[in-house]
Amino acid sequence: MKHSFTFKQFEIRQERCAMKVGTDGVLLGAWAHVAHCQRILDMGTGTGLVALMAAQRSKADIIAIDLDADAVAQAAENAALSPWGSRIQVLEADAREVYNSESSILNSELTHPEAICQLSTVNCQLFDAILCNPPFFENSLKCPDSARTMARHTDTLSFDELARSAARLLSPEGELSVVIPYDRAHDMTVSAACNGLFATRQTVVVPVEGSKPKRILMAFTRKGAPHTITTLYIHDAERQYTPAYVSLVGDFYLKM
Repeated sequence: MKHSFTFKQFEIRQERCAMKVGTDGVLLGAWAHVAHCQRILDMGTGTGLVALMAAQRSKADIIAIDLDADAVAQAAENAALSPWGSRIQVLEADAREVYNSESSILNSELTHPEAICQLSTVNCQLFDAILCNPPFFENSLKCPDSARTMARHTDTLSFDELARSAARLLSPEGELSVVIPYDRAHDMTVSAACNGLFATRQTVVVPVEGSKPKRILMAFTRKGAPHTITTLYIHDAERQYTPAYVSLVGDFYLKM
């Protein structure tokens, strides 16, 4: 695995991160509506990839959070080396603690007391967009690497916890955007609806024309909106990138 990944306008160093640069994050960073946002939250930032893509596509101030200290340090390094370092703040925090921060602060339950003031500031202001490439494995064999397990399994952030936190932190017109396995779309829809968030856009991701869907990109707002579920094919039958995929991610990958 490469220790760094170079995009057109920034570089991702990833030797300290459990989860490396992958197609899911690139899809989310390119697909989410961020152009007109003023404040964006990247939940579970990992390498900082999605936050950096959002910075490239907007003029927003971005807060990126992660549970893993090594990921936070790496994401902060990547942000500082990018053209948008002054707009990206990386914090070691749990999305559930951000949601519950008032009680956590009162009870001094935060693992990292130095983050209390930072999390309090986060809660005082709402976000126009929340982006999340969440952990999604349930009841599956866990990796001996605890950091990788934390990044991949819903033990650390269930869909319901994600939706609950997003509902509290989104501005009235704000949008939550996620990328998840296609077969978990119903679970995410139910969790979002139970927390007052409703689908406004959905794109099914198919790796190769003729194969089964693998991922789905989903966006939720408080009001929702009538929409048609679209399909994005990454490769055509000849295993070449499709024009639609190139159009979506072409501003980022060097060889597109």
